[in-house]
Parts: sequence; structure tokens; C-alpha cells
Amino acid sequence: MALYKTKNDLTENVRQSTVEVLQARLVEAIDLSLQTKQAHWTVKGPNFIALHELFDQLNDTVQEHVDAIAERIAMLGGTPRGTSQAVAGETQLAAYPVDIANGSDHVEALSSAYAAFGKRVRDAMNEVGDIGDEDTVDLLTGLSRDIDKSLWFIEAHAQAAS
Repeated sequence: MALYKTKNDLTENVRQSTVEVLQARLVEAIDLSLQTKQAHWTVKGPNFIALHELFDQLNDTVQEHVDAIAERIAMLGGTPRGTSQAVAGETQLAAYPVDIANGSDHVEALSSAYAAFGKRVRDAMNEVGDIGDEDTVDLLTGLSRDIDKSLWFIEAHAQAAS
């Protein structure tokens, strides 16, 4: 993918490599947002309202990061690909089960998705750090913190049952 010209002082190689790492996280973040909304729309059971509201709040957090990732790609001269076709074709997250309704099943499915995404974000932080783009490491660090916090919120529902 060719980059647009920019006066950003990061080398073209650094920008290209960072854009590739960010694009992979972008499609996964969009996928995570869609999985969270699927849970929000379909959750049932005794904890319905608590989970319904939690899932909506978690989605809002993910959406803020989706925008930040896409804008960072553009800042570096890249073109963010956030279409449904790009997400479906490029995400590495497991498909969300669309046949579940029980709150505990959604908690299990979302906690797995958030944990997987959190690991991939931390891997990306290390990769971008090795590349030499500290500003993107900072962006990913904030994302990692928020994903860990979201995972904690989700898992608290399962931990209460044990």
C-alpha cells in the first residue's frame, strides 16, 4: 500500500510498517465493536439490564479507539480500511456466536474476544516499539489499558457466579 506524502519526520519505512500493524488492529477493533453490539442487542436473563448497559458502554470505549487508530493511520500517510469487507476479510478474532442469548454465554464469548484482542494489542505495542514509533506505542498503550479494564468489567460477572 502506497503512502501519501507527509512532512512527518518518521521514515517512510517506519510509517509503512506502523500503518500495517495499525490496520490489523483497526479491523479487529471494528470486529470487537460489532461483537459487543451483538451481545448488547441479544442478551437475555436475570442480569439483562446490567449487561445490556455494560455492553453499550464498552462499545463506546472501543469506538473511540477505532477512530483514534484510523486517524493515526491517516496521519502517517496511510488509508484506513474500515469497510465491512475489510473487517470480514482481515480480522483475526474468532467469529462471535450469533445463536446465544443467555447473559453468562455472552460474558464468556465477550471475555474471550476482549482477552484475544488485548493480547494482539500488546503484541502490536512491542512491534511498533521495535519499529521506533513511540507515539503509536502511546496510542496502543491507552487502548491496552482500556481493553484490560473492559475485560475486568466483563469477567466480574462470571467471577461473581463462582
